[in-house]
Amino acid sequence: MKRILTIAILSSLLFSSCEDMFEPALENNLEIETANSRPLYAQGLLLNGYNRVPANSYSFDDVATDNAVSNDKSNTYLKTATGQWTSINNPFDQWRNSYAAIQYLNNFLSLSDKVEWALDPKVSTMFNDRMKGEAYGLRALFMFHLLQSHAGKSSTGEILGVPILLTPEDVNSDFNHSRAPFEACMQQLYDDIKKAEDLLPMDYEDIGADSQVPVKYAGTINKDDYNRVFGAYFKLRMTKRIAQAIRARAALMAASPAYSEGSKTTWEQAATYAGQVIQAKGGPSGIDPKGFTWYNKDVVDGLTSGSNPAEILWRTDKGNSNSMEQDHFPPTLFGRGRLNPTQNLVDAFPMENGYPIDDANSAYNKTNPYDKRDPRLKTYIIVNGATAGVSNTAINTAANSPTNDGLNKVETSTRTGYYLKKLLRQDVNLNPSSSTQQMHFNTRIRMTEMYLAYAEAANEAWGPTGMGTFTFSAYDIIKAIRRRAGVGANNGDPYLEQVKNNKEQMRQLIRNERRLELCFEGFRFWDLRRWKLDINVAAKGVSISNNSYTEIPVENRLYENFMYYGPIPYSEVLKYSNLVQNTGWN
Repeated sequence: MKRILTIAILSSLLFSSCEDMFEPALENNLEIETANSRPLYAQGLLLNGYNRVPANSYSFDDVATDNAVSNDKSNTYLKTATGQWTSINNPFDQWRNSYAAIQYLNNFLSLSDKVEWALDPKVSTMFNDRMKGEAYGLRALFMFHLLQSHAGKSSTGEILGVPILLTPEDVNSDFNHSRAPFEACMQQLYDDIKKAEDLLPMDYEDIGADSQVPVKYAGTINKDDYNRVFGAYFKLRMTKRIAQAIRARAALMAASPAYSEGSKTTWEQAATYAGQVIQAKGGPSGIDPKGFTWYNKDVVDGLTSGSNPAEILWRTDKGNSNSMEQDHFPPTLFGRGRLNPTQNLVDAFPMENGYPIDDANSAYNKTNPYDKRDPRLKTYIIVNGATAGVSNTAINTAANSPTNDGLNKVETSTRTGYYLKKLLRQDVNLNPSSSTQQMHFNTRIRMTEMYLAYAEAANEAWGPTGMGTFTFSAYDIIKAIRRRAGVGANNGDPYLEQVKNNKEQMRQLIRNERRLELCFEGFRFWDLRRWKLDINVAAKGVSISNNSYTEIPVENRLYENFMYYGPIPYSEVLKYSNLVQNTGWN
């Protein structure tokens, strides 16, 4: 992707005409029609959409939930959680970013058929098909983000979506759009996904023979022409598989309690969409054994250009950095310790035997609380006494710690007794005398998200062991995920066997597994709202002194009831009379 962006930018500079150099157009902006004869310029419109994908970086908005707090008093999510969320100050705003992306994509779609993408008309047609498919998939993705951030109830109780914009706007356009019903927005999203499916390959892979050319193009092109357009060089761009995953993500939202009264998407449909993605990856048996630690050295460093581990459906480019470690390593490791997991989240991890810690069968020991726990706990969170960093340094988070890693010691110390470990490369060295960077990438869509989406929807549609048209159930998926993590692996997971006959209990288990597997990846804030669960659960921590563990209050959550839905930006409502605000927001 970086190579493509670089080519597009350089080409627009290098191949500008002499006339443009000496008599530049007004403000040096090219007319949109220029793209007809400049395919790289036209492609730049599409690439702008990729640049705006929100998942290009991790948000760490768990700080706005019961999963985490921050020691950074200026953190916008901390402010959101503690009573400062408004339609003016909204760190979850996707309005401007998504509509800007949609404008670029609409411009691209309006001219793509007119662009000469290649000298050979047949190859030009394939390029046009592929990039239009990418644009439709991206437009659906941005519709999802708009709905997630801005859909909500009007004063009449109707669930409204956002304005649906399918054509480019210019200075003469009427910008005073009304919000479409939520259901109309979902149908538009589904329509775009269907178009993307029809135009895109499942994955970008080189084929080895003319006989492997898809039926759509068979007999008119050879394998070399096909690979030129749909080959491995274009990995990391939108595919049919990615588009289907976006549909599954959106359908899960639409079927959820917060949106279901304004949506025709059923739990069965949501399960079917996620199940199709899973089935194409081999079902539960296709779960990546390393899928819950995809960010580690042994996975990331071994990836060739554009390739994905089995866990990752879509990701950004790889790149060397240490910025996340600078933000989140404990002070002893020269970090700022910004995100502090809560005791609430720590308590959500079950015991290794599969039982929740408050279950009589769990064998949980309050005086040794991290012993024999779900292995994901110490994989994702630095607890007191755990080791971290290049030298496996012991991290002492106790209140009487002799280091700045201790509870509330200095401004970069933990406020909860815990530090973040997930997503961070422990082989990064931040010591100023020998600092290092390591390879990272950001995930846009993980397979585990699809597994959990299916489990949730399938349980609601067919019960814990129902399968619909598939050969696997919610129970099968959860069993595979827990076994991968090392939970209940040695005793047959009796707690899972106990709840598999109870839809409500399985619902709670699935939601908890989603909380654990997807923690710190930008899901908890949205999950609590679409489930209509309590969003004001106070964040708790632990104070450790003389081997005594005392739960402590850390930070209250101050949300109003209407904040299950986010606001339309105040500036937009102020400008446009037809734009109705969600109930409760100014």
